[in-house]
Amino acid sequence: MINGEKNVEKPIRWGMVGGGRGSQIGYIHLSSALRDHNFELFAGAFDINPERGKDFGVNLHVDPERCYADYKTMFVEEEKREDGIQAVSIATPNGTHYEITKAALTAGLHVVCEKPLCFSTKEAIELEELAKAKNLVVGITYGYSGHQMIEQARKMVENGDIGEVRIVKMQFAHGFHSSAVEENNASTKWRVDPKVAGPSYVLGDLGTHPLYLSEVILPNLKIKKLMCSRQSFVKSRAPLEDNAFTIMEYDNGAIGTVWSSCVNAGSMHGQTIRIIGSKASIEWWDEHPNQLRYEVQGKPAMILDRGMDYLYSEALVNDRIGGGHPEGLFEAWSNLYTRFAKAMNAADRRETLEDGWYSGIQAGVEGVRWVENCVRSADNGAVWVEYQ
Repeated sequence: MINGEKNVEKPIRWGMVGGGRGSQIGYIHLSSALRDHNFELFAGAFDINPERGKDFGVNLHVDPERCYADYKTMFVEEEKREDGIQAVSIATPNGTHYEITKAALTAGLHVVCEKPLCFSTKEAIELEELAKAKNLVVGITYGYSGHQMIEQARKMVENGDIGEVRIVKMQFAHGFHSSAVEENNASTKWRVDPKVAGPSYVLGDLGTHPLYLSEVILPNLKIKKLMCSRQSFVKSRAPLEDNAFTIMEYDNGAIGTVWSSCVNAGSMHGQTIRIIGSKASIEWWDEHPNQLRYEVQGKPAMILDRGMDYLYSEALVNDRIGGGHPEGLFEAWSNLYTRFAKAMNAADRRETLEDGWYSGIQAGVEGVRWVENCVRSADNGAVWVEYQ
């Protein structure tokens, strides 16, 4: 159980790019990084508007001199300081992730980046090779993977509790953009602009979340080929999709599906992953993240609850309070940032990270690769394509 004791010898000196006042995800980055004293906020380029960014940073108790007008200035100036930042989080629109991540790695900084890491597999592999050459960590904020019941699902599959995996059914399908809300919402508008969002909307923004959960729970399952069909029901969003269906064949003969949508009218969030084995099935729903449904053929369905002694020990490590008390997305993100800090600390010490996985740069590469393959299939008439 996490009780607030230190995970690293000294908090990692940390900065932010983006995530300023009005950001959808800035506060969860701040809250999660600072929560367990693994990071300490020293600097930031919080906003494209320098004055607004400085005012925001000062209100976070950041030294005014270290509230920078842009990330390039921050990286140069911080490198001159004995107490300069060691890591940076990137909470900016998609189209900037590649250039900022590359600049941060070049400056010798560890990185936590929003997904997608970039727009092409070629760029993603370039960043992966740069991080490896520099011995730096790149974490990708697949925040839902920080929920403890994902670890329980992973161990149940590993230990054969559901038998041979046959079907993986995934979806992230909400209804909040079932009309053209972007006309009056700046934070949504850029998501449907190919110049800023990249080659996809819901495939990259939503579908990669349950896809990564499947990679965590089923680390040995590899995609062999896929077929994708994508639609723009709100026509002004074309060529970007607001709905997509993807079918995948895995190398062991299993099949997988992903429904990615923002036009599922009436749905609050609609993210689920169901894994069907030869003996039993498990299902997790992000609107009830403290539970995992376990269905053994021929027996009554069971609901497994977070924090209970009947779970595998790996599913209890990141608990912050006993069973029965709900934990949510902020706790899950805090678990991610704790893993990032441990990985960064190990890299700085030239040691091997020994206590588990984290959503690192390989997760970022695979997310970009999946979107690229989905778009290739969809734009060629929803045909089957070999996974490249």
